[in-house]
Amino acid sequence: MSFDAGILALPFYEPRHVQRARQIESWCAEHTELWDDPRATTDPDATGLRILRALGEHGWLAALDPAAGPEGLAAGDCRTLCLLREALAYTDDLADFAFSIQALAATPIVRHGNEEQQRRYLAPMAKGTLCGAFAISEPEVGSDVAAIGLRAEQDADGYVLNGKKAWIANGGIADLFCVVARTGEGPGALGLTAFLVPASTPGLTVGQRVPLIAPRSFADLDFVDCRLPRDSVLGRPGGGFVIAMEVLERFRMTVGAAAIGFARRAADAALAHAKNRSMYGARQFDLQLVKATFAEIEVQLNAAALLVARAAWEADRGDPAAAKHSSIAKLYATEHAQHIVDACVQVFGAAGLVADSVPERLYRQIRSLRIYEGTSEVQKMIIAGSLGGRRQAK
Repeated sequence: MSFDAGILALPFYEPRHVQRARQIESWCAEHTELWDDPRATTDPDATGLRILRALGEHGWLAALDPAAGPEGLAAGDCRTLCLLREALAYTDDLADFAFSIQALAATPIVRHGNEEQQRRYLAPMAKGTLCGAFAISEPEVGSDVAAIGLRAEQDADGYVLNGKKAWIANGGIADLFCVVARTGEGPGALGLTAFLVPASTPGLTVGQRVPLIAPRSFADLDFVDCRLPRDSVLGRPGGGFVIAMEVLERFRMTVGAAAIGFARRAADAALAHAKNRSMYGARQFDLQLVKATFAEIEVQLNAAALLVARAAWEADRGDPAAAKHSSIAKLYATEHAQHIVDACVQVFGAAGLVADSVPERLYRQIRSLRIYEGTSEVQKMIIAGSLGGRRQAK
């Protein structure tokens, strides 16, 4: 079972959230053929597109088109988004990846797109027939978004982009990129603008595919005299940094939710293993140090789930401090999920090192969550930077 029923019963969640959690849990159990194919991890592009189409077909992306979809899904309800990611991550890494990157790419359009942009892109994104990507990182720019160097120079017809993006999720399969580039309205963060760039745009090419320790669809992008019309601007010129930060702040808590899914899957597998393995004349689980390991895991899972639930609840009710809570949730959940998965590999012993075993896969898959959408170190800076106001209030 991918959820803790006691956490779902807390006042953070409404009956509709619990219902949705049970529905996604059942759906994952009924559609294992989407990711159980032995070739799934050898061709993450094809697997990702197959899962994305299925998610769209069965309505799990419907909220990405608010004009047509029901309320209470990914685009406008952070609690539901977190629950969906937790269940998908518990089930399969590429299932969570396909869902989360599509939601990440669509959310800027939902929140900042004009009527024409929303009409053109959101319906196919919600159906899973148009694959999206969110392009921020560059070869020399990761967490420091204000340092983006991709240039977007204005000319009589619009903008001309020159430069590179790196480590772009869905980079090799996306039909549409939300790209943040430097237009120069001001220094640093003030000079960035977001653009919607179809993958077929002349001057945009997919560069090197990026092989990762956990296979996912990543690629670099090259922009050489890539011309865009003025109506490709998302939001307003100079507003790109605000858009990027808003999206990252909303999605950081969901990374924490995915981390819980990975960690709970590892814990469940290790617990079953320990209760069925004989050691020193008893079950492995009955050894005191092994029991202590599982006690620590249970405490950390509960703490992480509570922090994610609070962050999502704060975001859904519009609390100005939601960004801080999102960082807290991501920091704690991802750091402790790493510890949990490592502890579970230890419980398995040599069996946990076997290639493509559950603990070995999770050991590789969990690592990136402490890096993307803001490293753990960046989250600490954000959290520390939020404390001044509280001290002044006292």
